[in-house]
Amino acid sequence: MPELPEVETIRRGVEPHVVGHTIRDVIVRDSRLRWPIPAEFADFARGKKIRAVSRRGKYLIFDLGGDRLIVHLGMTGRLLVLDPGTPLKKHDHVDLLLSGKVLLRFHDPRRFGAVLPWPAADAHHVLLAEMGPEPFSEEFSGDYLFERSRGRSAAVKLFIMDGRIVVGVGNIYASEALFCAGIRPKTAAGKVTRAQYAKLAKAILDVLRVAIEHGGTTLRDFRGSDGSNGYFQQELRVYDREGLPCYVCKTPIKRLVLGQRSSFYCPTCQR
Repeated sequence: MPELPEVETIRRGVEPHVVGHTIRDVIVRDSRLRWPIPAEFADFARGKKIRAVSRRGKYLIFDLGGDRLIVHLGMTGRLLVLDPGTPLKKHDHVDLLLSGKVLLRFHDPRRFGAVLPWPAADAHHVLLAEMGPEPFSEEFSGDYLFERSRGRSAAVKLFIMDGRIVVGVGNIYASEALFCAGIRPKTAAGKVTRAQYAKLAKAILDVLRVAIEHGGTTLRDFRGSDGSNGYFQQELRVYDREGLPCYVCKTPIKRLVLGQRSSFYCPTCQR
């Protein structure tokens, strides 16, 4: 599933090709996505100019000058910038035909993604209502994590993956950040010290920045807006390296399951 770095990579790839262009036409071939595309979607979007493309968590937001579009990639969604004459492929569900001979196409084999209208009359969107701060925002810090974690018995890895605490720290990036901070993933969030959270907050930012610079992580289905792979997997220290030697101390990497997700850690470097 695309996480924050992958979605930010797509945002950066799409933005320069679509901003300033008007949506000339909309084609919805299959509305049966995770949240069905409403029948009025084409009329809502047609004729509006795309003024900006932003990101909130794993959602892409297209500013139409008051009204907005929300796009979520789900598990296998791709947002592609193409020439208008590009042949269709199976699972090409939505086309936005833009001025300047630009085609923005939403492709999603599993249909767990979403393409939805956000009318200007709705000040807030229900999908964004309970989100925590962005990791790159001023609100996010080690002190913030420390204060929010007091009294919590849940594993620290699950704590930082909770989108109500902070958005965008997916499974891969949580494992990598905890390794960089020297904290075992199963440690109770309420037992992690303020000093440890300071290291963890910095590690989260460092890991996400490097992942964005490398275009995200390609392990299964992720591709950028131009169809290219992400290359952060070449930087992984612990994720998916069970039994292999730690790059720091040579101790074999271990795996455990938390919240039905695989977690990887070094039993020597992380305590």
